[in-house]
Amino acid sequence: MAILVLGGAGYIGSHAVDQLLNKGFKTIAVDHLQTGHRKAVHEKAVFYHGDIRDKPFLRSVFAKENVTGVLHFAAQSLVGESMKDPLSYFNNNVYGTQITLEVMQEFGVKHIVFSSSAAVYGEPEKVPITEDMPEKPESAYGESKLMAEKMLKWCETACGIKYVSLRYFNVAGAKTDGSIGEDHHPETHLIPILLQTALGQREEVLIFGTDYDTKDGTCIRDYVHVSDLIDAHILALEYLQNGGDSGIFNLGSSSGFSVSEMAEAARQVTERDIKVRAAARRPGDPSTLIASSDKARNILGWNPKQTDISEIIASAWNWHRQHPNGYKDK
Repeated sequence: MAILVLGGAGYIGSHAVDQLLNKGFKTIAVDHLQTGHRKAVHEKAVFYHGDIRDKPFLRSVFAKENVTGVLHFAAQSLVGESMKDPLSYFNNNVYGTQITLEVMQEFGVKHIVFSSSAAVYGEPEKVPITEDMPEKPESAYGESKLMAEKMLKWCETACGIKYVSLRYFNVAGAKTDGSIGEDHHPETHLIPILLQTALGQREEVLIFGTDYDTKDGTCIRDYVHVSDLIDAHILALEYLQNGGDSGIFNLGSSSGFSVSEMAEAARQVTERDIKVRAAARRPGDPSTLIASSDKARNILGWNPKQTDISEIIASAWNWHRQHPNGYKDK
């Protein structure tokens, strides 16, 4: 019995590998290492270097390992980039999911937990966002995630593959001991950019849009700690293995912070000056995204533990101070 983690060398995937191993699961990680890091993968995991769109490669992994469940994190995830190169996102995120489902069907693997996104909602009609609200993606990235979700739905109907799709809001933080964390090139996520500025690696932080209809004009987002996020994935997998029905769940903290508030919180945590500068809005960025996670709490039994924003930033700061150059320091 083994759990296959697709995108297992990425920021979120590497935390999944770590937590699965700590819970006693045999864990298989697959990653093409274009954005992931081999050093992020726990040494006790079985690692395969390859692309999930390469069907012979993925078939070989399933043939060698007794895979009983899949956690699917392998995707491109930059909103701005997706608007410039949408076909790349559909190829990676949609076609990659198609190949995964085809191979799962061939080998009789019936359970998958899919990494989706709040980007499927677009600009919400109201907040907090619940799972029954309309999906109106405003980016190719969000559209690619919604297309993959629809593929999961029809594959369940056709071949009985049960799924849980987890729609993330903003994932942040790092493992408490600072051994693994967030390392993207280029970095586009707010908290790492704030902390790189605190370390003197950047001169300033650009705030994309200061004229949104929010309390201070900057975008508001809901942040969830990466370790709590992975707890939800493991609960979702166990839920499916125990006979649970397929479903879609939001994962967030149910509270929101503006970009300006996040910058101030980072200053407080790091005790360093962090300069910011206003810039134009980015295409595809909604003004406010805050989750209602009641469904995940009630059905999956999810109970996030690290919900204080200063605590989330502090865990990321611990990683960045220990690894100012990311995994190059390991």
